[in-house]
Amino acid sequence: MSEQKLWWAVAANGLLTLAQVVGGILSGSLSLVADALHNLSDAASLFIALIAIRIGRKPADANKTFGYKRAETIAALMNLTSLIIIGFYLCYEAILRFINPEPIAGWTVVIIASVALIVDIFTAALTYSQSKNSMNMRAAFLHNITDAMASIAVIISGALILLYGWVWTDALMTLLIAGFVLKQGFTEIPQVIHLLMEGSPVHINRNDITHEMEHIEGVLNTHHIHLWQIDEHRIAMEAHVVINPDFNMDTIKVELKKMLQHKFHIDHSTLEFEYKPCEHPAHS
Repeated sequence: MSEQKLWWAVAANGLLTLAQVVGGILSGSLSLVADALHNLSDAASLFIALIAIRIGRKPADANKTFGYKRAETIAALMNLTSLIIIGFYLCYEAILRFINPEPIAGWTVVIIASVALIVDIFTAALTYSQSKNSMNMRAAFLHNITDAMASIAVIISGALILLYGWVWTDALMTLLIAGFVLKQGFTEIPQVIHLLMEGSPVHINRNDITHEMEHIEGVLNTHHIHLWQIDEHRIAMEAHVVINPDFNMDTIKVELKKMLQHKFHIDHSTLEFEYKPCEHPAHS
């Protein structure tokens, strides 16, 4: 995806935020101001995502021997955290508006929210393709798609106010927006935290690895197996391998690494070979 297109998306969201804030203040619509706040977070999330992508491209060096790809995971955590904070803030504002309703200019709300929806769809389309394979871009995409949903909710709210004078629908729509935002945030953030905590890949069972390794000829036992994700697309592993002294160590090593890469997509493996198990292997 062209970075220039994403920079255009950042600019479009920034201008839209300004228009929504002005429109929300003039119309008295809390849901429009809420949408503006979320739009500002869209621009910020895209900006953070773009900076993280640039940092992530830096090659490994003496200080970061695995490279800088986790910058994108940190960006995803920042964006999802901001999404959750915004969701709680919108709940708070909606409850206050239920308690103290204010008059709202429906036409202003509908017109500005319609323009916002076009921009939201445009920016969501730009981020969709990369959101499939990147936590970083998925977090930015979620900001965009939830804001598109918010714009639809604001349009519905404005229409109901125009047709029936139901001012309370503004606060109700704000609560619905907040609920959707919180659901998306709390669904995605555990995966990001798991990666940053160097958790084992969720799709790999350590017992399966042990089973496959011990089926290699010459391998007697494996223990001290540790798995973690370097980033979203690279898995690392270390293990102690007890081998039969009658077999060639280099041959076994080649077979093990080939199997780990082919069956489990583990590209970085560190194997320590032994002729007898070290102490307390069962506890690792």
